[in-house]
Amino acid sequence: MHDDARGGEAELQDGHERLARRVPRRRQDARRVPAPGARRPLARVTLAVVTGASRGIGLAVADELRAAGFHVVRLARSLTDGSADRQTDLRCDVSDPTQVERAVTRVRGELGVPDVVVNNAGTFFIKRLEETSPKDFSELIAANLTGPFLVARAFVPAMVERGSGHLVTIGSISDHVAFSGSTAYAASKFGMRGMHEVIRTETAKSGVRTTLVSPGPVDTDIWDAVDPDSKPGFTKRKDMLRAEDVAEAVVWAVTRPPKVDVTEIRLVPTVYAPRG
Repeated sequence: MHDDARGGEAELQDGHERLARRVPRRRQDARRVPAPGARRPLARVTLAVVTGASRGIGLAVADELRAAGFHVVRLARSLTDGSADRQTDLRCDVSDPTQVERAVTRVRGELGVPDVVVNNAGTFFIKRLEETSPKDFSELIAANLTGPFLVARAFVPAMVERGSGHLVTIGSISDHVAFSGSTAYAASKFGMRGMHEVIRTETAKSGVRTTLVSPGPVDTDIWDAVDPDSKPGFTKRKDMLRAEDVAEAVVWAVTRPPKVDVTEIRLVPTVYAPRG
């Protein structure tokens, strides 16, 4: 081989070595990239408020958020005021404006403006139109629609003023599908969807994110009085979603990077029987 060829080869090798020193190896970079679906670590302990958090979906959401590093304020009618590590419990019927005002005053006075608010509290029954009394209807609307309105009204403006925050509304498949026997429930859930979408419009470009989570049937104690296993056309309880499935979806949505707004999540069981 000619000397000039050897010299060119040496220069090329030297160039590769210099480039390798400047560019990290892909294998080294890969160690810094979270695995797909992994939770992003929180930069600080953030504050979340969850309504209806004493059982069912609300309890699962509160537990999952706390496990993810949040300080969680749990609101529910059946709770007693108390606190533990990264958890504050407040007794609150969210359909009562006075109780909501009391809870909000304590949260903002002692902990600050929440980073996440999960509007979950609600109730459920199956009755046809002629079976639904005015009292049935008004009580369900108060729990499922007035309550979320009061909570959102209490917290969202402060989030907008701060320029950050996340409102999560736990809706239902009944916020976009009509089922027989759900006159009152559908009215509340379709109404909740409408309210949530207006809030999304009003908070656009403010830095506040909004997510509507609409699950199909979830195996919680609200089905005890219905006994779906004995009724044709109903999804059996063994096939229903679990509260933890919904909770994981909520935590995934609120832990996305700030530039990502997960506007809506719909979940249904894999084996699903939509009743007529």
